[in-house]
Amino acid sequence: MDHLLAAMKILGDDTIQRTQLKHRIDLVEAFGIQDGMSVIEVGCGQGDTTVALADRVGESGRVLAIDIAPPDYGAPITLGEATSSIAASPLGSRVEFQLKTDLLDLPDDRFDVAVLSHCSWYFRDPDQLLLILKKLRRMATRIFIAEWDMNYTQLSQRSHFTAAAILALYSEFVENDGNIQHLFDSQQLRNLLEEAGWNVAETTTVAASYLQDGAWEADYARSVQQAFSKAPPRIRSLVGSFYSLLEKDHTASLDSVVILAE
Repeated sequence: MDHLLAAMKILGDDTIQRTQLKHRIDLVEAFGIQDGMSVIEVGCGQGDTTVALADRVGESGRVLAIDIAPPDYGAPITLGEATSSIAASPLGSRVEFQLKTDLLDLPDDRFDVAVLSHCSWYFRDPDQLLLILKKLRRMATRIFIAEWDMNYTQLSQRSHFTAAAILALYSEFVENDGNIQHLFDSQQLRNLLEEAGWNVAETTTVAASYLQDGAWEADYARSVQQAFSKAPPRIRSLVGSFYSLLEKDHTASLDSVVILAE
């Protein structure tokens, strides 16, 4: 892991990034990526999964990592700063980053694998995601989607689920660029894959309750509570119920569901 951390731009202590990177390594292991593969990653963000993919494809493989966000998006480290650090590292020769890029504008080049790692909730509606999945059907032999699994199995994960629901409703009423615009559960993702022409082959779960994301989302949800004051009464009532379920103490993250289609 240390050589991957060395490729990333980190401010201060690396504890958080080390924890996050462990999960991304576990995801790439679940994807079954092999030496020499060509991979297109949609929604690469700051490259957390990208470094694990680049490490796994080896010197003879390649990763095209794209994101629709501009280089100055993100804080305290922007996407531009994060991806430039990776590009300048020993892994850089295996990765091509294209930020401010819409997949739909790219030519139909061929790849062994397409990856969407914790980015489906950024899409504003199913039709938008469906277009991406159809495009990737023409570009890749297989596809892996990793996303938070809303079918939580631990009570301590409930706050992450309710925070995500709150933030999805928030995006319906308030224009924002947060990382939750629309919630897709695993069945919805499978349905969209099949509608796009993919054949779903396998669904697995990767443990993620130890991650910090659940607490982060719960904190963000609390920060926007006042924004619902002008929402319709039934929405305010529903959101109020969700807020009552947010735990004040430890919030475990949801696990990740990984869907393979061919």
